Amino acid sequence: MSEQERVPDSIDAGTPNVARMYDFYLGGKDNYEVDREMARQVMRHVPDLPFIARENRAFLRRAVRACVDAGVRQFVDLGAGLPTQGNVHEIAQGAAPGSRVVYVDIDPVVLSHARALLMNVDGVTTIQGDVRRPDEILAHPELRDLIDFREPVAVLMVAVLHFVQDDDDPYGVVARLRAEMAPGSHLVISHITADKQTPTVRDAARIYDRASAAVRQRSQAEVTRFFEGMELIEPGVTTLSLWRPDADLGPPADADRQWALAGVGRMP
Repeated sequence: MSEQERVPDSIDAGTPNVARMYDFYLGGKDNYEVDREMARQVMRHVPDLPFIARENRAFLRRAVRACVDAGVRQFVDLGAGLPTQGNVHEIAQGAAPGSRVVYVDIDPVVLSHARALLMNVDGVTTIQGDVRRPDEILAHPELRDLIDFREPVAVLMVAVLHFVQDDDDPYGVVARLRAEMAPGSHLVISHITADKQTPTVRDAARIYDRASAAVRQRSQAEVTRFFEGMELIEPGVTTLSLWRPDADLGPPADADRQWALAGVGRMP
């Protein structure tokens, strides 16, 4: 049976999908040839993209641990992507048993794989939602069953906001989420930046115009603006590898020259 014949009817395998492309960068197998071909086109311009993807996952794990250390026991992972090693619930529940996690994604492939993986995991659920419609996500009954916004919650927007275009009011989206978050809550963001881009990075970003979501690069100042009204946790908004690198490993070479930013804010 060919790959195309194995694709469920509900899945659009004719358009490159950004979640499946990211899975390919990470070495995963939940992707189709259309995703792999476009990912290879991107990597011809930026061959270090798989490294950046791995550093993004490493940042996610460090940020979740920092939230747990700060006393957070609830997590909402927006644009969660396909399950891979070191998922949010594994990190959070490993450090603080009883932590509750809601994964949110718009992609039916993500939903199918995540629900299969999490079928027997307590305190974890996956819902379908569009990050551009925060009110619908916040009102979802399965999210409300697990998450109590009167208590601190970590809202994770890791490698998702650069897929929200200016016309969709990304700052309004984040402001709506912040308005729901109790004191002590945390906001975790990683984002492709325009600051360190070269012509090759710009060319790579344009390839995403033909994928399921286009890329909007933003400057450090623009990314920092998402944390308006919050206390930025040290070291502030910096490159992925420089955000609290593991003491035993340290940051890789040229970590300050990466073209992706990361930061964590706390509601006062």
